Amino acid sequence: MRFSLLPVGILNEVTDLSEQMLKSWGVRLLMLDFDNTIVPYTTDHPTDEMESWLERMLSSNIQICVVSNSHNDRVKAFCKKRDIDCITHSRKPFPKGITACMTRYGIPREQCALAGDQIFTDVLGANSCGVRSILVTPIHNHNFWLKARHVLEKPFIYAARKRRITYEEY
Repeated sequence: MRFSLLPVGILNEVTDLSEQMLKSWGVRLLMLDFDNTIVPYTTDHPTDEMESWLERMLSSNIQICVVSNSHNDRVKAFCKKRDIDCITHSRKPFPKGITACMTRYGIPREQCALAGDQIFTDVLGANSCGVRSILVTPIHNHNFWLKARHVLEKPFIYAARKRRITYEEY
């Protein structure tokens, strides 16, 4: 589709998304990154707020699927415990995992969104597939490489905010 490193929207946390917000955008399928979007890289235990949000979203009319680049079994165990569908080894920003998810659910790209914490994987992958990209603040940049990546993303975050494409007013 198109190459863009600018997210369609920016949120502080994925828990800021609501069923009503997603429905107002015509979204029927929400794809979620796992590490640093749902839980920090260093654990698979979500906060109570995240756990409650996941329960609300799972009981809504919005389909939820974790689409992760991780090769770690903790993603599958986390999702299985909560009855959340998941696709691992997704290879974002390449379309493999994102298109597999849309195919699995039979939902067209215009009715899909992907929320994640990385511009160079999540945002670029979503934009390239024609899916609404939602950038969330990473839960915890615990090492040098994550902090360095965040510094490299700052100009794109600035440009996106300058275009006033944050979802804070919703």
